[in-house]
Amino acid sequence: MALKSCCTYSIGVFSILVLILGISLVLSNVFPHFLQSVVEKEVVLKNGTVAFKAWENPPAPIYMQFYFFNVTNPLEVLDGDRPAVVEVGPYTYREYRPMEQVNFHSNGTKVAAVNTKTYIFQRNMSAGPESDLIRTINIPAVAVMDKFKDDSIVASLIASYMRATDTGLFTTRTVGQLLWGYEDSLLKTLRTFEPDLDDHFGLFYKANASNDGDYVFFTGQKNYKDFARVDTWNGDSMLSWWTSDECNMINGTNGASFHPVITKDEKLYMFSSDLCRSIYAVFQEDVSLKGIPGLRFSPPSEVFANLTVNPANAGFCVPAGNCLGSGVLNVSVCKQGAPIIMSSPHFYQADERFVEDVFGMRPRKELHETTIDINPLTGVILRAAKRLQINVYVQKLSTFSQTGNVRTVVFPVLYLNESVTIDDASAVELKSVVTQQNVVDSIPFMLMGVGVILGVIFMFLMCRQKTPESTEAERQPLLSS
Repeated sequence: MALKSCCTYSIGVFSILVLILGISLVLSNVFPHFLQSVVEKEVVLKNGTVAFKAWENPPAPIYMQFYFFNVTNPLEVLDGDRPAVVEVGPYTYREYRPMEQVNFHSNGTKVAAVNTKTYIFQRNMSAGPESDLIRTINIPAVAVMDKFKDDSIVASLIASYMRATDTGLFTTRTVGQLLWGYEDSLLKTLRTFEPDLDDHFGLFYKANASNDGDYVFFTGQKNYKDFARVDTWNGDSMLSWWTSDECNMINGTNGASFHPVITKDEKLYMFSSDLCRSIYAVFQEDVSLKGIPGLRFSPPSEVFANLTVNPANAGFCVPAGNCLGSGVLNVSVCKQGAPIIMSSPHFYQADERFVEDVFGMRPRKELHETTIDINPLTGVILRAAKRLQINVYVQKLSTFSQTGNVRTVVFPVLYLNESVTIDDASAVELKSVVTQQNVVDSIPFMLMGVGVILGVIFMFLMCRQKTPESTEAERQPLLSS
């Protein structure tokens, strides 16, 4: 009987200890911290690691979609009316972007590489062939007129040539020409006087089967938060286009990779050579893809806000003090002086006047927002969509009759959607990691459950021990009577 009682009390004591242990583990996050430390050590750019393999040659298919804005009222625009455009697309390309010329240095803490991108047209995923015609702003002509607008003699000669060759503010070209380049007669003529001038133009001229410069990345060996972070681009750790050191900083990764163990309260920094600047994204909402949990990040409106809203953006006003407004970025300083303005598609998150200036703009968050869905433990991208719009700053120039009475407007040309979704094979591998994470995270709660069950057993056994004693006590008076 004493042995039985001892076992009962032992169960009670053990249940309390297990319950306390489980609660302590939950409060201290020991197991999640242990798993995170393992992941932090594993996610490093180093030969032989899964992270390096995915960084060097992304397994998930990447697609680049282009949507053009076809101008429907060119004559009315020259008379001063509001431009009217119709969105045409997508024209879809499969994008291959392996890291090449990979070279480790600084004891494995840094790695140099170039990110070569190749685009293959996907007719079955496109609205039409690359031979489709698009009427749009004549960007070479606008760039030339803007460059020589203050030189009356040269401007007069160029204007005469443009009249003789019927070169105007608008042009009609094929999708392939607008994207990958064509010989422009005006540029070819000017090359006679400026030999360094390229006589070909294309929005992505020389970008196919090419790279955007020499990168040096941190490997994450010293600090997991430095995983794939850009150290230098084209040999520089700072940019030189903007008017403040803060705006010239190169921050974050190139947007294709992120460090592991991401929290909801941090900013994800990215350097974009397309935008000639660094941007950041903040947490928006919890998501799930193929059974894998993720966090959705996207750039807030403050990233492209005017300096009155975000004073830190003052350095992006070029020339100094010349700010166009919120939601647009003048990148002429890094585009050989061409009056190129970048924005989100359909001027999403931009000042309303940009939307109202062009008939056909219909900004929608779900279609035009840049988003990144990322697994917080591993930093693996589940799904992402980079959406940017290329515009041209158009204005009436007194030295060029070709501009007519056109109103000053940020004229949309096209927008792109560069998207990726994790492939099934990678999803299966990542899902096994998530399952392990769930099991590890459940251990403290399992211990708490065991403690509760043992506590119930202890209470049951205690009740069993008291029942016979009370019954015996009730029987004694009956026997004595």
